[in-house]
Amino acid sequence: MRNSLDLEGRPEDTRVVVAMSGGVDSSVTAALLKSQGYDVVGITLQLYDHGAAAHRKGACCAGRDIHDARNVAASIGIPHYVLDYESRFRESVIDNFADSYAHGETPVPCIECNRTVKFRDLLETARELGAAALATGHYVASRRLPDGSRALHCAADADRDQSYFLFATTREQLDFLRFPLGDMNKPEVRELARRFGLEVADKQDSQDICFVPTGRYTDIIGRLRPNAMEPGEIVDLSGRVLGRHQGIAHFTVGQRKGLGIASGSPLYVVRLDADNRRVVVGPREALRMDRIVLRDVNWIGDGALDNVIGDGIEMFVRVRSTRPPQPAFLRSGKDGYEVELVAGEEGVSPGQACVLYDAASGQARVLGGGFIRSASAKMTEREAAPLEAVRG
Repeated sequence: MRNSLDLEGRPEDTRVVVAMSGGVDSSVTAALLKSQGYDVVGITLQLYDHGAAAHRKGACCAGRDIHDARNVAASIGIPHYVLDYESRFRESVIDNFADSYAHGETPVPCIECNRTVKFRDLLETARELGAAALATGHYVASRRLPDGSRALHCAADADRDQSYFLFATTREQLDFLRFPLGDMNKPEVRELARRFGLEVADKQDSQDICFVPTGRYTDIIGRLRPNAMEPGEIVDLSGRVLGRHQGIAHFTVGQRKGLGIASGSPLYVVRLDADNRRVVVGPREALRMDRIVLRDVNWIGDGALDNVIGDGIEMFVRVRSTRPPQPAFLRSGKDGYEVELVAGEEGVSPGQACVLYDAASGQARVLGGGFIRSASAKMTEREAAPLEAVRG
């Protein structure tokens, strides 16, 4: 007989490690599983030197959060451990974050944290502890497929859905992971927290980047990759110099404010040329892209991607976490896997994720995704000439 986590065996005979960040979501996950009779072990990761962030609202994984996780574990009667993952986090997440900005990209550190520190390193630790599953408080759902493997789906609460940040989860990891909150909404979770008597029931949700205690990410980039803060030129699509900047790390594709140049019409960051330290700006229409080339593609749809892609697969894609999925085609091209956006999309930035879904709304299945290597627009030859001149 399978239990509520779709695992063989009685809950009391099933050990589950819960990743406890100190927030309400992971705390409710631990309390809920404990109430169902599981052998729950709580683990909190110390990911960085949190002294500077301990009193900043909106910072996750800080000193207060470790304290809260420990108190919650004690109140529900489960063992709790704090593991020092600082060096792993620095190598896998912070260094990658700084490198990405230095290359003119806009990274998503939460994705790197999930696919490395949490779902690789912590998952292996959970196995070593004899756990049958690693449970987290992510708002995403997992469903059993006919062949016994598992599929990843969007959360029932669309406003809280975190599937964009979990696209890199592998099939093997999905078999071991569980997401008990995937079919709940936030008010339901907070109500459960009150019912369990958790002191974090009304705790503010984490915001911003956890390892940036000042809220200024350029401070970290400047220290780790000073080349990303070297001054350079701001140019238009034809290459005409409009002004100067103090480092490409201050900019991201689609940005309008903070350019520091005068213009008769609004200008937006269209591209970052890291090699030449140039920020390329243009009108809003220059932001619309139709073709995306991906790198580091992870496929968790049915079958092997190379066997099912054929001449192209219809699907829906999300190019930013805050945007809804848009219709697209996934194809295999000369530069790797490519996405053709049916209606185009503005502000497609290298370094961001392009996540693939089988539907535009509801609890759509996550088919995988990849990181955006480059993006281009469908233009006539005459329109493309000045843009190609600066794109190289």
